[in-house]
Amino acid sequence: MAKSLEFGAFMEKFTLQPSPSLQQLPLSGLTFAVKDIFDIEGYVTGFGNPDWARTHSAATTTAPAVMDLLKGGATCLGKTVMDEMAYCMYGVNKHYGTPTNPCAPDRVPGGSSSGSAVAVGAMLVDFSLGTDTGASVRVPASYCGILGFRPSLGAISTVGVVPMSQSFDTVGWFARDPVILNRVGRVLLHLPDVDPIKPNHIIIAEDCFHLSSVPSDRTAQILVKSIRKLFGGQCVKHVILGDYVKDKVPSLQHFMDKENEDQEDNIPSLAALSSAMRLLQRYEFKNNHAEWVAKVNPDFGPGISERIWDAIKVTGENVDVCHSVRTELCAALTDLLGDHGILALPTTPGEPPKVQANPSTLDLFFSKPFSLLSIAGVSGFCQVSIPLGMYHNVPVAISLAAKHGSDAFLLNLVETLYDSLKEQIELLTE
Repeated sequence: MAKSLEFGAFMEKFTLQPSPSLQQLPLSGLTFAVKDIFDIEGYVTGFGNPDWARTHSAATTTAPAVMDLLKGGATCLGKTVMDEMAYCMYGVNKHYGTPTNPCAPDRVPGGSSSGSAVAVGAMLVDFSLGTDTGASVRVPASYCGILGFRPSLGAISTVGVVPMSQSFDTVGWFARDPVILNRVGRVLLHLPDVDPIKPNHIIIAEDCFHLSSVPSDRTAQILVKSIRKLFGGQCVKHVILGDYVKDKVPSLQHFMDKENEDQEDNIPSLAALSSAMRLLQRYEFKNNHAEWVAKVNPDFGPGISERIWDAIKVTGENVDVCHSVRTELCAALTDLLGDHGILALPTTPGEPPKVQANPSTLDLFFSKPFSLLSIAGVSGFCQVSIPLGMYHNVPVAISLAAKHGSDAFLLNLVETLYDSLKEQIELLTE
């Protein structure tokens, strides 16, 4: 496969023209790229690994999500690099190279939708498609300084997308502009245009922001000032999310680690939530791909190989408890947020790791982010990562989450908030 030299984002470049139409379409004139996990008729879906590409035939149909974008008037410019089998957060690929983070070239771009995020961040396309199972849209969006949207679980068809873990797999997308983010979302989600709805409350997860290495005046306070300006101070509320989750999700006791309960850099209930998510994810990955891995014995990069073989050895013990955790968390967060509430938290608690970091160091680095990222993952809620400029020469981001099915509300809110957030950032940096 020919790979573009432009930031290393593309696996393969080609042009798919939009469906012909006599009317103006919502995505007319826009270009996009597609993570190499989506089927496109006539092309092999590589799933981030050359052995996978070698042992699979070209797709005979195109994934519905890609078709929707073409029917919406957008032009596809190719497939992008991804982490092997979507089983990583770093954006590093031994076989195809690491796409260059356009905001911070010495830092990883984040994965597994690395190339899709870089293509948008480097202005090679207007938007791109990725997938978000553990956080494969939200993390690279945060690290590359762009918008990234994880929709409600099941809101967009995953037909024609290689499965990773069906309890968490979603089709997500990236954009630099909130208007385009919203337009793409309406096409993918088949949503009518609706007027923005004022949020009832924006809940700041105080303990989650305390995990962050970025001062709160560069994250939470920027959001609070924007909310007060647009909607009034009565909207802003605060919660110790870890305590709330511990009280409302009793099944998490099965995953609580006694040794970590008193650590300052850890929220025990959210760490337990992350453990439950990873167990179910490994179990489903094993069911999807163990047979192929055992048969082919593919060549995997460092870190990926260990993770995949660990998943293949996992048993079904406590999997039923994982499903109980999902049900309880969804109910608890739905009660907390209500119809038009928003939960605010850091997308990730720290800066992107250096490109040359050791894989074992990276695994330790990502233990804290998973605690935050598992909230939307386990609940199935929609979440958006919003860039907040640069801090110490690396991108900063904040996330907003809303209850399952509130995608249109959240997309409209991002569009409403975006300029005000930029103004607050500019005031800080003057």
